[in-house]
Amino acid sequence: MQNIPLAERVRPTDLKSFVGQEHLIGKNALLTKQLQSGMLSSLIFWGPPGTGKTTLANILAKETARPFYKLSAINSGVKDIRAILDKVKNSGGLFSTSTPILFIDEIHRFNKSQQDSLLEAVEKAWIILIGATTENPSFEVNNALLSRCQVLKLKPLDEKSLFKILTQAIKKDTFLKNKKIELSETGALLNLSGGDARKMLNIFEQAVLFSDEDPIVITDQLVKKSIEHIAFLYDKKGDMHYDIVSAFIKSVRGSDPNAAVYWLARMIEGGEDPIFIARRLIILASEDIGLANPNALLIANAAFDAVNKIGWPEARIILAEATIYLATSPKSNSAYQAINQAQKLVKETGNLPVPLSIRNAPTQLMKKQGYGKGYQYAHNFEGNFVKMEFLPDEISGKSLYQPGKNSKEEKIRQSLHEKWKDKYGF
Repeated sequence: MQNIPLAERVRPTDLKSFVGQEHLIGKNALLTKQLQSGMLSSLIFWGPPGTGKTTLANILAKETARPFYKLSAINSGVKDIRAILDKVKNSGGLFSTSTPILFIDEIHRFNKSQQDSLLEAVEKAWIILIGATTENPSFEVNNALLSRCQVLKLKPLDEKSLFKILTQAIKKDTFLKNKKIELSETGALLNLSGGDARKMLNIFEQAVLFSDEDPIVITDQLVKKSIEHIAFLYDKKGDMHYDIVSAFIKSVRGSDPNAAVYWLARMIEGGEDPIFIARRLIILASEDIGLANPNALLIANAAFDAVNKIGWPEARIILAEATIYLATSPKSNSAYQAINQAQKLVKETGNLPVPLSIRNAPTQLMKKQGYGKGYQYAHNFEGNFVKMEFLPDEISGKSLYQPGKNSKEEKIRQSLHEKWKDKYGF
């Protein structure tokens, strides 16, 4: 029995024993209503590891008595998908209780063609697709597939939920309930779990096996000692530690190359996907360095391409070089702030008309209506600049981009001020 991890042995099999995610399974919550109606929609469960994505999929299948098929995107391909779809093509439809559930773990790892192979089956309701991902589906799931699914976000489990899961496990598990266990301290156990129930249960089981006392008294010291020699085991099984990713990002943003490389090493030793790390570097280059050093984006993108070509273990050197370059670069989030402000303004002001002077006028009728009238071609003027209005009248003079306080953007500020004077406050 102990060959099966504790988290698997005590996995809930019904909603009554499921803990957490009340916003999805509480009274009048979306999944609760779908279960009551018997009509399930295709879903994408998005959330950190150990928050119940796989468990919920299993429970939905059991509660609705539907056939259940499971694939992992890590070791499955189009051939595996088609083998299942050939079995279930005529199984039912949207309103049929016999329509099977196809659960795909880590669906973000499927490439475009693999995701596209699911479209017809989801569209024609041959299956109810439930995908699980730790990555933002807006970036990792094709729009065509995403539009056919509801995205449900799962939250990291709080300490109250984790403690409840722990006490349930002690009472339920055959191995644990035959031992005398006292929970003297749980701070380290709960903190080390990072909101991940699976990780917490695995650490707890390790502490129980590590102890030679009777009764077994769970303390912070026991927990820390028991995991010293397996510090990276959980990461190598694929659990993503969002706290380590956060530390990595904040270290690069905070211009600390030593800390950044340390957290990079933690991710590497934890078995993280190098593409995941490279993608984060591209985002960092734009969000946190931006126009203070535009070359950062080129370096990050080159690192992404190089990692794709090289792979482990040499990719670690490429990632280290890019990480140190970004960490030591001047920082600016002016582009990030500008697009945030622009999107906010669009939501507040709606679809303002494009000024006639800068509209395209491909036909005579449009020219007669004033399209393009008054437009001045910048390259016909000294310095390739002419002062004219490019924003709708309602938001004329609205400043969205403010150059950051760094040498490159100070030059940009000065140039813009010379061109626009006081119009935008540069």
